[in-house]
Amino acid sequence: MLKSMTGFGKATKEYGNKTVNVEIRSLNSKTLDLSLKLSSAFRDKEYELKSELTKLLERGKIDLSIFVENKIQETPVEINKALAKVYFIKLKELAKELNEPHNDLFKEVLKMPDVLKSERKEPNEQDWTDLKEVIFNAVTELNKFRTDEGKSIQKDFNERIGFISKYLESIKAHDPSRIQAIKDRIKKSLEENVSIESIDKNRFEQELIYYLEKLDINEEKVRLKTHIDYFLTTMNEPGAGKKLNFIAQEIGREINTIGSKANDAELQKLVVQMKDELEKIKEQTNNVL
Repeated sequence: MLKSMTGFGKATKEYGNKTVNVEIRSLNSKTLDLSLKLSSAFRDKEYELKSELTKLLERGKIDLSIFVENKIQETPVEINKALAKVYFIKLKELAKELNEPHNDLFKEVLKMPDVLKSERKEPNEQDWTDLKEVIFNAVTELNKFRTDEGKSIQKDFNERIGFISKYLESIKAHDPSRIQAIKDRIKKSLEENVSIESIDKNRFEQELIYYLEKLDINEEKVRLKTHIDYFLTTMNEPGAGKKLNFIAQEIGREINTIGSKANDAELQKLVVQMKDELEKIKEQTNNVL
């Protein structure tokens, strides 16, 4: 089953006093281009996360954003109460000894070294486990989106390859009359410009055979049918995007060669219709994993 490279996934979950929201988007890319908007508190986990996401996402330009909302406002400032008490007692003793007023000692204590300190609560392993759960839920949603899109792409491929096959059958049916028309056209042209008596029939037949061999498309028809069958088979392989793109290029080469050898308006019309369908296929192969 084909999978699209583009997609979107979102997951939200509450853990105690916090809510974790994760969004992940994927666009076309020849390789995996992974961008993580991860809190600095989890920077040491970035390599681990990228390694796991690489296995799950395969390819694409991936943007993953994480938002954590705390229901209770956490204060980043801590007071070293034990040290503050020591400072207060010592300052009060010193004030008495120096016979100085000690009404504002509390303000002075707060200015003393290490009494006030800014502390950020470091996340623990459970915080990381909770966060990963939401991340992988979002990845699951993204891959579901990709699978659903892949079904639509596969349906479109089947339809367009079906059209190309139908046009190929029309080419096969029309080819004998094309060859005969070319023969008749050449013969008529000779008869109109050269007297019949002066024509060497054996030489004429040899030249005609040589000319028609250059216009023969039997090999191209066989190869085109082979490539079409291979394309349909490859669609059932996992991670077939690049391979399908290569096969589509080979299909294009055979169609172009048939067009260059056509020398026939009806056959050229069928070639143009095949090219139109193939261009739409090639656009979509760039969007397949």
